[in-house]
Amino acid sequence: MSKRTGRLAALAALPAAVLLTVAGSSPALAEEDTPAYQIDLEQLNDSGSKGTVLLSARGTELTVWIKSEGMVPGQPSAQHLHGSTEGHDFVCPDDSADTDGDGILNNTEATVHYGDINIALTVSGDTDAATSGLAVDRMPVADAEGKIAYKRTIPVSQDVIDHIKDLHVVQHGIDRNGNDKYDFEGAGKSELDPTLPQEATAPTNCGEVKGAAVGSVPVGGIETGGGATGAGMSPGVMIGAAGAASVMVAGVLFAVRRRTVSGSAAVETGGAA
Repeated sequence: MSKRTGRLAALAALPAAVLLTVAGSSPALAEEDTPAYQIDLEQLNDSGSKGTVLLSARGTELTVWIKSEGMVPGQPSAQHLHGSTEGHDFVCPDDSADTDGDGILNNTEATVHYGDINIALTVSGDTDAATSGLAVDRMPVADAEGKIAYKRTIPVSQDVIDHIKDLHVVQHGIDRNGNDKYDFEGAGKSELDPTLPQEATAPTNCGEVKGAAVGSVPVGGIETGGGATGAGMSPGVMIGAAGAASVMVAGVLFAVRRRTVSGSAAVETGGAA
């Protein structure tokens, strides 16, 4: 009996240690009361851009992870939380929002649907909508393959935390003439700032919060486009690893419990241990 008990204890301890290792690398993973929300970014302006966002709130601090692709290679992408903290219902627009029929959904046309900028998701400095909404020099830059990986924890108001499900993530920047840069020949001047090309400010994707907490946030974080760095793993892989570890632990503990009960029954009925 003592040998079997020792083996079962060792078996139960091994996956538990694995889970603790996974959770220990991210304090947020270990805290069940930390709400996390997922957003799937879908293309606008036929940009081909897509991505995933995770939002994690702790007190009045919000951590934002973004992984996107199909961006303009080597170019900065203005990105924001859009929407209302006063209960107004905004949504991501579709092609019908191009009200002037010029074939480009500009930011003014889209704002009617996804709301004004609430927070500018810069890589450094302030995140105020008024001062940093068009701070292109502090926005993440797509790599040579058109991918952006971003992580930043920022202080926000309690209203943002209370209405996080009413906010959307929008990334901006399109390449209408396919020359891998923002230029005035592609679509003319931006209606927001005539010193900027329309390509630089037109929305490339948009995503809405998909519902309640998704269970966990990425372990260790991901590399940012010009900000702090992390492990570089995709959010899906990170969540999958933690979930698999949890399932493994639960399965082993169930097996241990079952074998222990079976062994006890054998002893009580005179069976061999």
